[in-house]
Amino acid sequence: MTDFADAARQSTKRLRELFPRTPLQRNDYLSRRYGAEIWLKREDLSPVRSYKLRGAFTAMRKVRAAKPEQTEFVCASAGNHAQGVAFACKHFGVTGTIFMPVTTPQQKIDKTRAFGGDWVRIVLTGDYFDKTLGAAQAFCTEKGAHFLSPFDDEDVIEGQASVAVEMLDQLGQAPDLVILPVGGGGLASGVTRYLRSEAPQTEFRFVEPLGGASLTAALAGQGPVTLKKVNSFVDGAAVARLGARTFEALKMVQADEVLLAPEDRICVTMLEMLNIEGIVLEPAGALSIDVLPELADLIAGKTVVCVTSGGNFDFERLPEVKERAQRYSGVKKYFILRMPQRPGALREFLSMLGPDDDIARFEYLKKSARNFGSVLIGIETSRAENFKLLFDQLDEAAFSYRDITNDDILSEFLI
Repeated sequence: MTDFADAARQSTKRLRELFPRTPLQRNDYLSRRYGAEIWLKREDLSPVRSYKLRGAFTAMRKVRAAKPEQTEFVCASAGNHAQGVAFACKHFGVTGTIFMPVTTPQQKIDKTRAFGGDWVRIVLTGDYFDKTLGAAQAFCTEKGAHFLSPFDDEDVIEGQASVAVEMLDQLGQAPDLVILPVGGGGLASGVTRYLRSEAPQTEFRFVEPLGGASLTAALAGQGPVTLKKVNSFVDGAAVARLGARTFEALKMVQADEVLLAPEDRICVTMLEMLNIEGIVLEPAGALSIDVLPELADLIAGKTVVCVTSGGNFDFERLPEVKERAQRYSGVKKYFILRMPQRPGALREFLSMLGPDDDIARFEYLKKSARNFGSVLIGIETSRAENFKLLFDQLDEAAFSYRDITNDDILSEFLI
C-alpha cells in the first residue's frame, strides 16, 4: 500500500502540468442541514468538469514514458473519460479514437471534440457502454493502438487516487467519512487504496445508481457480474459490469456500505444543488450528496467529504430532470380519468382543484363507452398532501380514475 501511496503522490505532482488541484469546499447549507462538517471535493471544477482527466493523463503519461513510439490511443466512454482522453491527447500531441455510445448527451460529444481538436476522432456506436467498449477493443486490436480503459487499469486507478492525495492535503486531517460514487469503480478504488494506507481510520460509503448497481452485484456474486439491464439516465455511472482490477480493490467492502440512489431522487438532489447552491452537477456527480439523508444519524457531528465527480450536465435535459424530481417528490401526478359525457362534468372536475393545483396535461385518449371518455391528466401542485384532498373529492363524486404516475409501462407510452 505504501508503494501505491507514493506512486499516487508522484502522479498528483505531475498532474500540476495540466491544472491546479480542484477545490475542497465546506458547504454551509449541507453542514447546517445535517449537523456535520460537510465538505465537497469539487471534481466538477476540473478543466474537463470531471475527475476522469486524472486517470487518462496518468495512464497516457506512463505509456508514453515506456513506449515513446506509441502515438495512437483508443478509449470507450459515455462522455467524461472521453473528454479526459481528448484533453490528454492534445496535451501530448498524440492521436485518439474515441468510441462513445449513441445515447451520449450531445453536450459531452461537443465538449470532447472541443478538448481534443484535430487530435481526436469520435465514433458513435452501441446503445449501452458495454457494446461501445467491445467495439473499441476490437478496433484497438485491429489497429495496434493502446487502449485506455475508463476504470479497469492500474495506471488509471493510480491517477484517480490523486483525488484523495489532494483531499488530505487540503483538509489537513483525515475525514471521518468519505462518500464516493461508483460506476466502473476506478475512482472508488484509487481513493480507498490511498486512504486505507494514509488515513486508515477513515470510513467509506459507496453510492451506485439504482439502475446500475454493478458493485452490489459483484459483492453478492464474489466477482464482477454483468447486469442484465442498465438504466442509462446516470450516464456517468451506468456501467453493467465492475472492472476486474477495481473489484480486487473493493472486494472487502461490506454490503451495508453500498447505498443505491433512485434515478428520480437524484434529480431532486441535482435541482436542490442548482437552485440553492448554484452548483451544476450531472446525475453521477450528485450521487454522493443524494444519500446524505440516509446517513443523517451516522454523520452527525462528523467531518464528511462528498466527492462531486462531475458537472457535465446538458441543460437541454433540465425539463426531464425537473419532471422526474416533481414526480419523485409527489408534487406532480398523472392519472387517467373516466370522464362522464354529460354537460357540466368537466366543470365539476375543475371545481375540485385547489388554489395551488395546476393542470399540466389534459388530453382525451378515446371514448371508452357511449357515456364516458378517458382523459389523461397531469397535475402539478405545491405540496404532495394536496393530492389526497383531490382524490378524496373524486371518490366522493364517484369519478373513476387511475393514478399512473409510477406505472412504468403506461407512463412510457402515454407520458
